[in-house]
Amino acid sequence: MDASKPPLRILLCAPRGFCAGVVRAIDAVERALAIHGAPVYVRHEIVHNKYVVDGLRKKGAVFVEELHEVPPGDAPVIFSAHGVAKSVPEAAAARNLFAIDATCPLVTKVHREAQIHHKRGRQILLIGHARHPEVVGTMGQLPDGAVTLVETAADARSLVPADPDNLAYVTQTTLSVDDTAEIVAILRTRFPSIAVPHKEDICYATTNRQEAVKRVAPQVQAMVVVGAPNSSNSQRLRETAEREGCAVSILVQRAADLDWTRLSGLTSLGITAGASAPEVLVEEIIDAFAERYAVEVETVTAAEEDVFFPLPRALRDDAAE
Repeated sequence: MDASKPPLRILLCAPRGFCAGVVRAIDAVERALAIHGAPVYVRHEIVHNKYVVDGLRKKGAVFVEELHEVPPGDAPVIFSAHGVAKSVPEAAAARNLFAIDATCPLVTKVHREAQIHHKRGRQILLIGHARHPEVVGTMGQLPDGAVTLVETAADARSLVPADPDNLAYVTQTTLSVDDTAEIVAILRTRFPSIAVPHKEDICYATTNRQEAVKRVAPQVQAMVVVGAPNSSNSQRLRETAEREGCAVSILVQRAADLDWTRLSGLTSLGITAGASAPEVLVEEIIDAFAERYAVEVETVTAAEEDVFFPLPRALRDDAAE
């Protein structure tokens, strides 16, 4: 250990970083480029991470916000991991675009749940954040008015449904486990007959990453979450550390974003990464601390992950043939 530098114990949260849905989405863009060549169009950021998006852009991916930005032709158009409203694939089909859906299968599960509840005549409550792409996509599976957004506990308390005995709820997959539990508890108390998801909607990766932060946060003076400001699951990790009593909890995209005035004089630090942040950025953060401190790194593991999702059918080897 370098005696000229102050010692710093780094607790690395595990699991952290890429989840199976993000791996599948990034692989889908890279596979489409390998099969079809550039350009491959991607509607919306494939995942919420500038480093990942910039890397794919260099390889020939073209990111657009809406389909009208895609010129006519046979270049693939990939829908992001967050999912899209039904109107998007319909618009792609109307223009004969070669559309590939890279929606995370766990988001697709929520879409299906909402559709089943709607068929059974239930009013659907969606617990989530307004304007997040996943929420826009889920609400867009059904006619206007079929889904009511519930963002906060206050929303859950003030809700006046048309038929209190005919409700169901689904949730965004990247929410705070604790915040969502509070909202669900209010809904279930107010509406005892509300239909609940067969299996938790908040995805395994979100839950596991928050659990690791809960274990590390009470042991450290500061927590660095590597992720994008528009990444819901990354923001929830920062909030979780704060809630667990960590004095300094910050979200950064790269080592260059670190605020050293807030991170000086530390003896202990936690590091994690949102589900769309690559491990290379975690290493970059550790290296930045190693320039200023004599670091010792330990890993704190909350769960083992072995989830794998196959590529969209159009990109699998048998389809390519």
